Amino acid sequence: MRFLLLSFLVCAYPVRAEFSREYLDQQPLEVSTANGMSIAYRSLGVPGQPTIIMIMGLGASHVVWGDAIAQGLQSNGFRVILLDNRDTGASTRFDDWGQPTLWWQVLKFQVGLPVDAPYTLRDMAADTIALMDILELQDAHIVGASMGGMIAQIIAARYPERTRSLVSIMSTTGAPHLPPPSTEASKLLLGTATDSDEAAERRAAMVLRGFYPEVMGRQMMAVFESGDRSKEVATISRPTLVIHGGQDTLIPPPHGEYTAEMIKGSELVVFNGMGHDLPEEILPEMLTKMTQHMQGVDRARIPPLSVK
Repeated sequence: MRFLLLSFLVCAYPVRAEFSREYLDQQPLEVSTANGMSIAYRSLGVPGQPTIIMIMGLGASHVVWGDAIAQGLQSNGFRVILLDNRDTGASTRFDDWGQPTLWWQVLKFQVGLPVDAPYTLRDMAADTIALMDILELQDAHIVGASMGGMIAQIIAARYPERTRSLVSIMSTTGAPHLPPPSTEASKLLLGTATDSDEAAERRAAMVLRGFYPEVMGRQMMAVFESGDRSKEVATISRPTLVIHGGQDTLIPPPHGEYTAEMIKGSELVVFNGMGHDLPEEILPEMLTKMTQHMQGVDRARIPPLSVK
């Protein structure tokens, strides 16, 4: 059951016709050496503005966020840094490590043995902090989706002084008691994993959107290695917004509810009509919630004017 949940991160987000990455593709792509890795990123907005770090999910490059979210946050007065996790996009790749033998790694995972992973989610969190050092960012709002939400949670727990606030989107603590994907979602996974024409078309569409299917097995091992992070998540003290889709069949809503339950004082927002994706019709309200959350934190940091 737990394996099915973690495996479902490979399906990522459905490719939607209204998705656009044209604006992001026009922005300069920069690459810096951070934590021993080449980390690719794009920077929108003006240095000195409150900064948001955007971390995407399994096998996804930063362009999967899409123009609407990136431009929406930028237009609200934020500097937005969108990065490629290690092994994704233009960041350092681990192709020489090869592909994990999934059935064997799953068997080891199920019996409690360590899995073989070329890196961990903790390494990916450290990459982000190292990039912040290079960009001379004392702190930032950390936003992550799916696996990116797991990385963001680790940053907030392990580097609270670098985390201005946390936004965890359609993610999980990895707790084993939480529900697995639905039967329909399982069928989708099996269909994606086959060599059928339909599966090939889906993979091609994912690549066009900015996914790298060939790295998903390695990044899945990083998720497996992290296991249940509930105790660590419970230590998060930074202002937190948890966003989840009411119709998410890949990581069902109880995962978001439990994440919010673990983080004292966090706010949970569940959007009806949202699955494990970022639907166009939900984005305006989602951007409003995110902006209100982060601007509220920023205002609280500004010393009040003295009364003469």
